[in-house]
Amino acid sequence: MKSDLELQKAVQEELAFEPAVVATDIGVTAKGGVVTLVGTVASYAEKWAAERAAERVSGMRALAKELVVNLPGSSQRTDAEIAAAALRELEWDVEVSGCNIQVEVELGTLALRGEVEWNYQREAAERDVRKLTGVVCVLNDLTLRPSASPRQVRSKIEAALQRAAMKEARHIVVEASGSKVVLRGEVQSWAERAEAERAAWAAPGVLTVVDEIRVCT
Repeated sequence: MKSDLELQKAVQEELAFEPAVVATDIGVTAKGGVVTLVGTVASYAEKWAAERAAERVSGMRALAKELVVNLPGSSQRTDAEIAAAALRELEWDVEVSGCNIQVEVELGTLALRGEVEWNYQREAAERDVRKLTGVVCVLNDLTLRPSASPRQVRSKIEAALQRAAMKEARHIVVEASGSKVVLRGEVQSWAERAEAERAAWAAPGVLTVVDEIRVCT
């Protein structure tokens, strides 16, 4: 188990290693295994990258995300400009073009609304818009259409975990009820926990994933 000092240093090093992040503008504190990121970043994409970098560090009990997006003057855009750019990105992405996706923008906060069939489409849509200039926050409110039985969902998730050769796959219990999946068990890192959750979302018909997997540090 890492001490708070070791955890703080590990997160700082991971942020410095991430090329999409200006680590010198981000402060890191650790107390009782809880890591807090503070400071300002120049874009929502950088904020997202910093949070993902911190989550890759093992030994964390929780992550407090207190980074603020402070757009430089050259990155200022009107809500109308952001909405138009988002619609163009979604239209040109073959994974989501033709999907029922609406875009709403208010003061730089971009919301995705509508319905898609697969979670990879939900993730692709968010990936398309979070890199746009002028965006300070992304709210992904896209919903999924159910298309598989609970038994099929459970078997697909368990098979995906085995294919991923996760060390802790045998310690993960998958429970499926309707379109809801609950994951329980223990893993050794937040990365493994995230991989299990990705496998759950990749199963057709999953509308809700409750991740109760514990990270043993």
